[in-house]
Amino acid sequence: MSKIKTKIRIGGLGIAAISYIAIDYLRHVSPIWHERLQPGLWGVLALAVVSRVPFYKYWSSELRSAIPFIASLIFLLSTLLFEVLTVRFVTAVLGLDWHRETDPLPDPGQWLLLALNEKLPPSIVGILRARIIGLHHYLMLFMMLAFSVVFDSVKAPGLGLGARYMFTMAVGRLLRTITFASTILPSVRPWCAASRFPVPSYPHSWAQTYYVPYSSDATAIRQLIQNDVAYADPVGNYPGDHRPDWGSMSFLIDFLRPTASEGPSWYHLLTAAGGGCNDLVYSGHMFVAVLTAMAWTEAYGGWTSGLIWALVIHSAQREVRERHHYSVDCVVAIYVGFLLWKMTGFIWSSKDNASIRNMKRLVKLDKIQGQLFRAAKDSDMDKVRSLLNEIEVEPSSSSSGKSGGKNEESSQLAMAAFACFTTIFSLTVVFLAFTWTSDG
Repeated sequence: MSKIKTKIRIGGLGIAAISYIAIDYLRHVSPIWHERLQPGLWGVLALAVVSRVPFYKYWSSELRSAIPFIASLIFLLSTLLFEVLTVRFVTAVLGLDWHRETDPLPDPGQWLLLALNEKLPPSIVGILRARIIGLHHYLMLFMMLAFSVVFDSVKAPGLGLGARYMFTMAVGRLLRTITFASTILPSVRPWCAASRFPVPSYPHSWAQTYYVPYSSDATAIRQLIQNDVAYADPVGNYPGDHRPDWGSMSFLIDFLRPTASEGPSWYHLLTAAGGGCNDLVYSGHMFVAVLTAMAWTEAYGGWTSGLIWALVIHSAQREVRERHHYSVDCVVAIYVGFLLWKMTGFIWSSKDNASIRNMKRLVKLDKIQGQLFRAAKDSDMDKVRSLLNEIEVEPSSSSSGKSGGKNEESSQLAMAAFACFTTIFSLTVVFLAFTWTSDG
């Protein structure tokens, strides 16, 4: 019966999620109302969380999940840094002329959407084109899901759920980076690279030696395959690349190909572009969307998760429709996200393993209850302790003493400090994520 209630629940979390998406969509419909309502919604949500923190019962469980959470966060940040470096590399290595002149690959998914525009009613096409949800929405939806542990809407610990989400995302982003760096594919938007990356227009010396001489000559490609040796001389008379003084990070110059106009900082190059331009298999936006939908489905369920999956499909067709990705990027992101989330269930799971352990203990207790009664009747405390240890039940000490009281008081203070720090840190992460990803 409880499972049925879980599946049909229409609680506050689902209403809050839909309210957030609806109010944020007002930025396209009525910017004035969006500016009025959005701060109020976030204020209400933050106050609701803070008001529930003193009554939260599972801080000890959160404390045990703190180390996996921090480790997952560091892993995710490391993979994101590697991804950004690689995005710049795959754009810069061939130069801007290649991006301008190379035609996009044929994509039947794009053709299908164009055909549907002619067949479907204009109102339906308008809904398909609407920018209802983006990357930052999916991140915020997950954060709302994780915070809902204080309302007992989702199984604790919230940090455990967050650790699984970040660890899965880190693994997925790492696999994605390895994938799109393996073969450089032309962008669906040929003008994109020139507008975002002020890299040299000519190819890097690596590409001049190993790619350019063979890229457009079938005979040269055949000879390259037969000999398996780069035999042609570099083509063209290209100037040398700008080489700033980056100290110990100078090894990145050949990967990032900076220009004099971009300043002396290597880190600035990674934050100024706003994303990659040539096709990046698979879609990072869709991968985040699928992880959020999987987390909602497992942790919360109900009608809200079905709606989020519908929004995932809507996002996928928009990515293809607006030429941000090829269809294959969205398809691969969906099944990779699904499989990776299933593989990381060891970090956090919505299944209540405690009830299974309690059932096993009851079975053991039923087997030894006769011996336990006889030992208690004979006042054989050593035997009682031995039997209780068999079912993993620790007998409570009747004499805690003053030192025990002091330890308990200090433990409560430490737990209160941890609760305050975790709440402030989590709300800060929400604010930063909302700020940094508000443009998608």
